[in-house]
Amino acid sequence: MPRMIWKGAISFGLVHVPVALYPAAQEIGIDFDWLDKRTMDPVGYKRINKRTGKEIDRDDIVKGIKQPDGEYVVLSEDEIKEAYPVSTQTIAIETFVPGGAIPFTYLEKPYYLAPLAKGEKVYALLREAMKAAQVIGIARVVMHTKERLAALIPDGDALLLNTIRWAEELRPRDEIAFPAEGKGAAKPKEGEMKMAVQLVRDMTGKWNPDDYADKFTTAIHALAAQRVKAGKTEKVAPLEDAGAVSSGGNVVDLTELLKKSLATRKTGGDATARAPAAAAGARKTAAKRNAPARAAKSAPSAKAKRAA
Repeated sequence: MPRMIWKGAISFGLVHVPVALYPAAQEIGIDFDWLDKRTMDPVGYKRINKRTGKEIDRDDIVKGIKQPDGEYVVLSEDEIKEAYPVSTQTIAIETFVPGGAIPFTYLEKPYYLAPLAKGEKVYALLREAMKAAQVIGIARVVMHTKERLAALIPDGDALLLNTIRWAEELRPRDEIAFPAEGKGAAKPKEGEMKMAVQLVRDMTGKWNPDDYADKFTTAIHALAAQRVKAGKTEKVAPLEDAGAVSSGGNVVDLTELLKKSLATRKTGGDATARAPAAAAGARKTAAKRNAPARAAKSAPSAKAKRAA
């Protein structure tokens, strides 16, 4: 089971879907450890003060933004979250686009989105509605103190979140010399084009990811196994190792939220912008009804919230 790295909610219109985010990819390459070739001691990564050369604790590290005059603005994790509070725990869908509208160059890293407690119904509703409309969602989400653009994609029984590169992160194509488009630009011979097209067609088949494997990793593992069998190994002395988003328990009329979202769109209003305020109002109303029940439960600590 992969480790959950984020908790929050998908918002579309006035509807919120409580979800958890899990990595959808994993590293399978060779994980080389660094060793000191003179002593075979492990070589680790350390947090070093560049001025003193001494190692420092993680708790002593803060985030600073360098200014043009060389000074720094220092911000704490809490200050960063307070500066952009609505988006830090929300995957805010801004629009829907056809499934093939995003070029491959923009796609970055995939994640699985799983529904949290009592969110299964609205999760399935959004997934099936997107499938029926044959669209994917374009959303904003804050992860690891950075705002990311992302594609929300229905895939079988799951909703996937694939981060997207910002337009300015891609290099302009005019920096690289590409051949012009079209048959006339490359000026191939008729026979060459005919054979090239035939070759492409002969090599065309169905996509099956299981048909492909990391041959480099396999070869390195085989080499390592040969060394082990031959007794060519080195001994390394081991070194001593020097909460939760609301589950959505408040009862919300999903049909009414959908009707209001559609009405807002028809009147030209910005449903996405109003969603946080509307959701907050719904929570306050529900809070008054459920105050005695919630009073018996302790609120999550600030540390738990930061961890989430």
